Amino acid sequence: MGYSMVLIVTSLLLVLQLSTVVAKGKAIGAPIMAPAPAPGPEYTNLTDLLSVAGPFHTFLNYLESTKVIETFQTQANNTEQGITLFVPKDSAFTSLKKPSLSNLTSDQLKSLCLFHALPRYYSLADFKNLSDMSPVSTLAGGNLYSLNFTDDSGTVHLNSGWSRTKVSSAVRATYPVAVYQVDKVLLPEAIFGTDLPPMPAPAPAPVKDIAPTADSPAADQTGNAKAPASRDSSSPSASHKLMSWGILNHLFLAIGGGFLMFFL
Repeated sequence: MGYSMVLIVTSLLLVLQLSTVVAKGKAIGAPIMAPAPAPGPEYTNLTDLLSVAGPFHTFLNYLESTKVIETFQTQANNTEQGITLFVPKDSAFTSLKKPSLSNLTSDQLKSLCLFHALPRYYSLADFKNLSDMSPVSTLAGGNLYSLNFTDDSGTVHLNSGWSRTKVSSAVRATYPVAVYQVDKVLLPEAIFGTDLPPMPAPAPAPVKDIAPTADSPAADQTGNAKAPASRDSSSPSASHKLMSWGILNHLFLAIGGGFLMFFL
């Protein structure tokens, strides 16, 4: 009996002591756990993206040989601004006759690759504002490495001076990476000079074939009009034929009458 009472009293004392500790903790203020940070944007592997889309193999080879792909990866995944890429298709490089990229130095080729990127993420809707901000600097830097944008009813046109093209499709448009396909290689003035190529002349309007009218000379099978017959032609007219026949009739009658008078 005495042993049970000791256990009961000891238990009560422990409960009272724990209650006191909890009360003091609430009075002082228990530490508040900070909420977990929101997950950042998913890492984007530009090499994998450009390998699957496109085909952009030629442009990707240039990015890898100049190591510009590493600059693009850093801008895309390690900055808050993000990146916007304009990627030419393989056919854009094969159709590029003049100027040739084979004569460029390694530094010029690197600047050419950097010229295809903006140091900020831009959605398609943002290009309407870029039209008012043009020219826009690229990752290559400098005024001669800038692009002019024009938004024509939702179609984005780019002008580098040497190149005039448009955004033909959006490969990726999710922050922090935007990748847009273009039909031509962007050629900067800083490399190729300010002696810009002339604008292509507009195509001539088609000439319609006009059928000859009733009063016009008849056209032959080759489409060339025949000239009217000259009045000095060797073929006699109708009045000339009648006059010739009348003279011959009188001549025959005179000869016949002479023969009759001779025999009578």
